[in-house]
Amino acid sequence: MCYRCFWPQPLCWCESLPRITTQTRFVFLMHPKEFKREKAGTGRLTHLSLPHSEIQVGVGFDDHPGVQRIIHDPALFPVLLYPGDPALDATAGDLAPSRLGDRILTCFIVDATWACARKMVKLSPSLQRLPRLRFTASAPSRWLIKQQPDPGCLSTLEAVHEVLLNLTAAGREAYGPPFPLLDVFARLQQIQLDCAADPDRPGYRRRPYTPPAERLAPSGQSRARRNFTGRGAAAPPAP
Repeated sequence: MCYRCFWPQPLCWCESLPRITTQTRFVFLMHPKEFKREKAGTGRLTHLSLPHSEIQVGVGFDDHPGVQRIIHDPALFPVLLYPGDPALDATAGDLAPSRLGDRILTCFIVDATWACARKMVKLSPSLQRLPRLRFTASAPSRWLIKQQPDPGCLSTLEAVHEVLLNLTAAGREAYGPPFPLLDVFARLQQIQLDCAADPDRPGYRRRPYTPPAERLAPSGQSRARRNFTGRGAAAPPAP
């Protein structure tokens, strides 16, 4: 086991991941279950691709020294990438230099399952008070091996990709083709698909994954649900 990417040594990602330099600071708020158990989580791979990022583990963050230090640092402009109203719209150019001044944009991203992420925000009033950040996604989720509850719900990796796209359009970043984060996402899924197609592996599937567009919507899915591309309450990105 590689204890940096948490993959088996033969499949270690560390040497092949891109190093994407950003002006924006990304802070991944990772649920303990995600940190310890999720092997195909995109949050950790995104963090390892962004030198100007960090992972903070917890459930409630009001008493978390590392998170509170970031929130109260006058040199930073912290925002929470989580649905809410009102919210700063990255696609509409709401993160103009005049708004941030000399402060460094610091984006908190909740990295957990849908249910755990809602609980994490609920237990953290200091996060709730931060300005929310939203964007208009350039594409629906690219997940092939997981079912998203709504086309606008994205993985953590895809959400960061979209944020960087919008910040680049606003002149705050220089993230462009060939979009290395999407390459990481494609490679991650291909490993999973190859394992599922191997009859000698425990996770072998007799039937291959069906395209997401052909799958039935999750049972009980609310039509009123919102996501990163809309306003109102909703779930954050899936791992």
